[in-house]
Formats: sequence, structure tokens, C-alpha cells
Amino acid sequence: MEKVPMTSAGHAMLERELKQRTSEERPRIIQAIAEARAHGDLSENAEYHAAKEQQSHNEGRINELEDKLGRAEVIDVTKLSGDTVKFGATVTLVDEDTEEEKTYTIVGDVEADVKAGRISISSPIARALIGKSTGDSVEVAAPGGAHAYEIIKITFG
Repeated sequence: MEKVPMTSAGHAMLERELKQRTSEERPRIIQAIAEARAHGDLSENAEYHAAKEQQSHNEGRINELEDKLGRAEVIDVTKLSGDTVKFGATVTLVDEDTEEEKTYTIVGDVEADVKAGRISISSPIARALIGKSTGDSVEVAAPGGAHAYEIIKITFG
């Protein structure tokens, strides 16, 4: 069983979603199914079929969340340190072509959000950065072509 690395914030986010889906969403969908069932003939009842589809989607997501939480390996990034890039590191890069600075925090797949500066440990840029140190240059093969970056700062926590 493969562990799913995540920060404590990512773990809490998944727990909140699971609680919301089980305590709010599930009862709401059950009520919608009961109301649609009361309309009679189920074979041509669009509301019933839509509610059953919502139920299937919700239960699938609940199973997925329970699986990820069950396999979670919560990593306390405040206890990490060092001078090489690893999970939980916040890395400031400069694009060697445009001189544009970017800062990313390397997190688990479930909590990645590029717009918020959180990139997945399995993303091409994170894989290129892992194990590197301040001053190192990395080349990242991206869908829009290769980019070269220099690591200018690595922090944890």
C-alpha cells in the first residue's frame, strides 16, 4: 500500500471535505432521492436519475478521500531543514531567460495549486528540483518547451 505524502494543512483540508460530504452532502442527496421517488414513475423521472448520479459521484469521492486519508503520510514541514530541495521546501527560482522570479512550495498531489504557489511532488518542475541546492541550475521540460531556472533560495516551514 503506497503512502500518500501530504502536509498537515493538506490532511486537514481532506478531512474537512470528507466531513462535509458525509454530514451535509450525503443527507441532502438522500432527501432529494426521497422527494424524486415520491413523484411516481422512476423510469422517466429526471430528478430521480440526477439525484442518483449525484449520490454515485459523492460516494465515489467519499471512498477516494477515505483511501487517501488512510494512506496519508503527514509530513510536518516545520521540522524539516537542510540545504537541498525536498518535500515541503519553499523554493525561489529565477527564470534564466526572462529573469522572472517564482516561488513554489513542494506539496503532495492532493494539495497542489499552482496559482497559490503549491506544486505537486510529482510535477516535472518538482522532480527536477528535488536534491538540488541554492545556486544550482535546473532544466525543466514543460509542455510549452524547456525552461532553465536557477535556485536562489530554499526555505522550510
